[in-house]
Amino acid sequence: MTRRVGYALLAGLAAVVVLISAAIFVGFGGSRGPLGNALHEPRPSAAPAASGQWVGTWSAAVASAEPGTQDGYAGMSIRNVVHSSIGGSSARIRLSNLYGTRPLALSHASLALSAGSGSPIAMAGSMRRVTFGGKPSVTIPAGGEILSDPVRLTVPGNADLLVTTYSPTPSGPTTYHPYARQTSYLARGDRTEDATGTAYTEQSPYWRYLTGVDVWSTQVHGAVVAIGDSITDGITSTPGANHRWTDFLAARLRDEEGAPRYGVLNAGISGNRLLTDSNPLFPTNGPSMLSRLDRDALSRAGVKAVVVEIGVNDLLKSPRQMDAQKIVAGMRDVVERAHTRGLRVTGSTVMPFGGHRGYSRQLNEVREQVNRMIRSGTVYDEVVDFDQALRDPAHPQRLLPAYDSGDHLHPSDAGYRAMADAVNVDHLRQAAPAAL
Repeated sequence: MTRRVGYALLAGLAAVVVLISAAIFVGFGGSRGPLGNALHEPRPSAAPAASGQWVGTWSAAVASAEPGTQDGYAGMSIRNVVHSSIGGSSARIRLSNLYGTRPLALSHASLALSAGSGSPIAMAGSMRRVTFGGKPSVTIPAGGEILSDPVRLTVPGNADLLVTTYSPTPSGPTTYHPYARQTSYLARGDRTEDATGTAYTEQSPYWRYLTGVDVWSTQVHGAVVAIGDSITDGITSTPGANHRWTDFLAARLRDEEGAPRYGVLNAGISGNRLLTDSNPLFPTNGPSMLSRLDRDALSRAGVKAVVVEIGVNDLLKSPRQMDAQKIVAGMRDVVERAHTRGLRVTGSTVMPFGGHRGYSRQLNEVREQVNRMIRSGTVYDEVVDFDQALRDPAHPQRLLPAYDSGDHLHPSDAGYRAMADAVNVDHLRQAAPAAL
């Protein structure tokens, strides 16, 4: 081989390496945030090279600023405990300062597997430092959101994860999800990578700053997002048991033969309405579903299907919406916007609430009008009839006693399981939107 030929071969090999590197970089590019803020682009060096995709394994919809947190949690570590729906070989986290009024400075973040069910103790060898653009610290502007670099960690499906952040300085009101039905923890000082968990002596029923965990997977097909109100939020489910209807659905998608292998993302907000934003007296009800649809559902990683459960608070909360046509028009708006993303929407009927303190015959008639239109097939691509699945056949305006948590509005754990069982999982498979 001549020297000239040798140089040519070396140059060719170098070009191939550059092309492969460029392809990997493009494959792991970032995305745009729902507020128009650029989400941070994950570093390609930390992402696995195998063919696969980023898919959401867990999510929460932030509802408002946490009361009494004008200076945030300066000098404290926040350890959020969350539950995965699917597994993967790497993970990344999403953090939000949506309701903050000042930049949120985070000097340290970590991700680990919990050593026990909901325990703040990390499983041996699982603690990982989380970085942002290769740096351990990041500042999230007021109203902004950030996506971390990928970290190599084998995340099982159906497992508790520990996501910890530390802010050294006052940051303004804390963006949070108030009804987690899961205990998280706080510790004084920077205990971000403390695997023992002994410093985490303060318990909390909230999720703070964290809005999502994505995993890199070659095994799953995507994610289904369930967006709704307190019934989707699982407000009456057993705390720490992961007995929301979305958790039972996740188990079906993991275990049932022939079911689509989807992650399940919960975008429920207690008190949420379809048409109306929360009023200042009840800020935790969050913005209307129409206001938050893109951020909380349509833009999630790997989303392939959407399930909508909404409407009862439009009836019960002041100002009450007594026009069934307006409620259904809002539902159709949700579907049209999902269709622009190529997504089909499964929508639920509005469940009965007879016996609840807000019940009236007039409200029930509006509910039944809405349900008749939903069942006609002219509102959603597919229908899941939660009303039929959970109502008492002897008293159809009420929940079946076994499915009633006791307030005659929200299901019991058994009721949440019945909701998940009512979903036709074949309808969740990606397909062209229906012509409604």
